[in-house]
Amino acid sequence: MTLLRRVVLLPVFTLALACNTIESDLPPRASGYVEATEVRVAAKVGGRVVTVAAEEGARVVVGQVLVTLSTTDADLQVNRLLAERAQADAQLRLVLAGARPEDVAQANAQVAVAEADLKTACADLEAAEVEVARFSRLVEQRAGTVKARDDAEARRRAAEARVEAMTERVTSAQVSVTRVSAGARREDVEAARARLAVVDAALATVRAGIDDATVTAPSDGVVTSRLIEPGELVSPGLPLLVLLDLDRAWASVYVEAPQIGAITLNQEATVITDAGERVPGRVSAIASRAEFTPRNVQTADERARLVYRVTVSVDNRSGLLKPGMPVEVVW
Repeated sequence: MTLLRRVVLLPVFTLALACNTIESDLPPRASGYVEATEVRVAAKVGGRVVTVAAEEGARVVVGQVLVTLSTTDADLQVNRLLAERAQADAQLRLVLAGARPEDVAQANAQVAVAEADLKTACADLEAAEVEVARFSRLVEQRAGTVKARDDAEARRRAAEARVEAMTERVTSAQVSVTRVSAGARREDVEAARARLAVVDAALATVRAGIDDATVTAPSDGVVTSRLIEPGELVSPGLPLLVLLDLDRAWASVYVEAPQIGAITLNQEATVITDAGERVPGRVSAIASRAEFTPRNVQTADERARLVYRVTVSVDNRSGLLKPGMPVEVVW
C-alpha cells in the first residue's frame, strides 16, 4: 500500500514541478491600454467660418489648411491704416525736409524791410536831435520860444521810440530767418517718427490677424472630431477640430512592484494586442511612485495591488494601435 502511494504521487509532483518551470521561463507581461496625443485645433481670432477642409477620419499633415475664417473687417482696417500710414509718412518727410527756399527768402526780405525802417527811424532821430539843439540855443539867446523848443523835444522822444521799435523788429526778423533755416526741432522729428511707428504696429497686428484666420494643422494626425461647420461664428480660442496623433502612440501598462526593478529606460519591449498583433517599442518613462491598478485594466482582486506605471513608446505609423485599446507588453 505504501509503495503504491509513492508511485502515484511521483508523477503528480513531477508534473507540478514542470509547470512551475514553464511558468518561470515565460517572459514577464504587463497589462494596460493605448494612449495618443490629442490636439484641439483652435483659431487665435474670431469670425465667421468660410470653409472647413477636413472630414472626420481624414489624415492630415502639418501645415495643411483645415479651416478658413472671413477677413472682411480686417481687410477694411488694413485699408484705413494704409491711408493713415501714408499721412504719417508724408508728415515725417515734411518735417525732415525743413523750410522751403521761398520761406527762407521771405524771412530774409522781412529782415531787409525792418533794417530799412530802422535806418529811416535813426535818420528821423538825428534830425529831431539837431532841431532840439537849435531851438535850445534860440531860447538861450532869447530869440526863440520855449514852446518851440518843447515841441522839438517831443519829436525827438518820438523818434527814439521808433528807433527802439524798429530795432526790436529787426531782431525778431533775424530770429525768424534762423528758425526757418534751422528746420524742424528734434522733438518734432521724433514725434513724427513715433506716429509712423504706431501706425506700422497697428498694421502689423491686423495683418497677423488675417494670417491667423487661416487655421492649419499643427502636426500630423487623424481628424477625430469636426466641431464647426461653414457659416458659424466662432470666438478666439474656441476648438474647431480635434486631431489625434496616432503615429506616436504609446502603451501605458502597470507593473507589479517585484518586477519593476528589472525594467530600465530605453529597454526594448513588445506591445501585443488582443488579436495577437505585435508592435515593437521602447520604455520611455517609469513612474517614481506606486499606485493601485486602474479599474479598467485588471480584475477586482488584482486592482487592489500596488503597481508602477510604465510608458512604452511605439512607432504606430501603420495605425494598428488605437487609443483605449487594451494591450499587453512583454519585456
